Amino acid sequence: MRVLVVEDETTIARPLRRALEREGYDVSVCETGHGALKLARTWAPDLVLLDLLLPDMDGRDVARELRVSSQVPIIMVTARAEENDRVVGLEIGADDYVTKPFSVAELIARMRAVTRHLDTYRAYQVERELDLTHKEFELLRVLMLRPGAIVRREEMVRAVWNLLLAESGKTLDVHMSVLRKKLGDEARRPRYIETVRGVGFRLAVG
Repeated sequence: MRVLVVEDETTIARPLRRALEREGYDVSVCETGHGALKLARTWAPDLVLLDLLLPDMDGRDVARELRVSSQVPIIMVTARAEENDRVVGLEIGADDYVTKPFSVAELIARMRAVTRHLDTYRAYQVERELDLTHKEFELLRVLMLRPGAIVRREEMVRAVWNLLLAESGKTLDVHMSVLRKKLGDEARRPRYIETVRGVGFRLAVG
């Protein structure tokens, strides 16, 4: 699997590259946003680890540019721990968000989670193919496995992120909001995904 690491701090990029290569990943490292966009087009990575604080452009702008033409999984890796940064990152298409300092074991677990169905995800609404990220597809898949039944929030977080609800509750809400928009759904008058307040979500049937 090809992993593009977009990180300008060599003290982070070098040991991270070595750790990922020991796990069998094919790794390329880029220090700038513009360079990362060019490499993404020519090298076609299977996953992008993207820092937000780059010397030439904001990492969020890099993610936006990537999403114009690609659904490659993106994990933002950054020192910014504010909730707003996390929410914005997820809303523009990132699949996950890891804050520094992080353990390599945790990062690899998250990488495996976002690429679990890399070659198999595709969803249609009537005859229209939905432009979903991997996490959005996974959330929809979890709901479709139990149509009409309530899927608890903690179940969804565990199934999609392999984490506890306390760690990814806000992440779940952001992804569900974006998924609803792509389905043409409204939270107040849902046709497809219903919210069971304080409990979870349900895929409407009939």
